[in-house]
Amino acid sequence: MGAIGLVSGTVEKGYVGQLTTITIRVPIEIRRNPSKNGDVQPDYRVWSDGVECGAGWLRRSEASGKLYVSLTLEAPEFGPRRIYANLGRAAGQDNPDVYALLWNPAD
Repeated sequence: MGAIGLVSGTVEKGYVGQLTTITIRVPIEIRRNPSKNGDVQPDYRVWSDGVECGAGWLRRSEASGKLYVSLTLEAPEFGPRRIYANLGRAAGQDNPDVYALLWNPAD
């Protein structure tokens, strides 16, 4: 899995950072979803420059039992496919509130 960005924040407050690929470099906000009222609805909404471009769900790791955020991103710039990513520890970062967007190819 390749890192396609960095964000900082917490599960409780949300995250802010940048989505970065070879052709895309945009600010990203992963905000808590205050209107969530069921298991199907996302825990987070993903925004870039005022445009909603995805959603995120809290998941629990089977191996460690720790919570992580699983993201689905979609926008015309990505073409007809969605981008899937998980927030994971960013390599080389001492700050525990910095996470990498780890690309999770669907294929």
